[in-house]
Amino acid sequence: MRRTAVTAAVLTGALALAGCGSDSAADSKEDSKAEISVSAAYMPQPVSDSMAAGFLTIANKGGTADELTSVTSDIGEVTVHQTVDSAMREVKELPVPAHGELVLKSGGDHLMFEKLKRKPKQGETVSVELHFAESGPVTVEMPVKSATFTPDSGH
Repeated sequence: MRRTAVTAAVLTGALALAGCGSDSAADSKEDSKAEISVSAAYMPQPVSDSMAAGFLTIANKGGTADELTSVTSDIGEVTVHQTVDSAMREVKELPVPAHGELVLKSGGDHLMFEKLKRKPKQGETVSVELHFAESGPVTVEMPVKSATFTPDSGH
């Protein structure tokens, strides 16, 4: 009889600890969400009246990957392009790895602005909204730089 009481006490303690562990697991899952931030955004002043490019770095400090799925702007249509072996193609999404970054740069993956409603000039800013598969939208102000601008870092 005494052995049964000890066994029951041990099982009750184990169940109580397991219940506490569930909360911790939920908390750590919460901590693993994507944590998106954007830096080094800019648009070279377009040479064309109808097209422009945009570059930026999307960092994800979270433990879960995300995807850039679309970009919108009041200046015109924006598409996401991937460059592979010097060939550019429009894609539906680009991955933003957990604890990593997606770098959109000249000669690589980038944003394409088409059907511009106005031609942005150096010194102005262009507002874009980045949309992700998991994270909420992020609004970014992209300064318009000279057509030959080359960033020192971040790209």
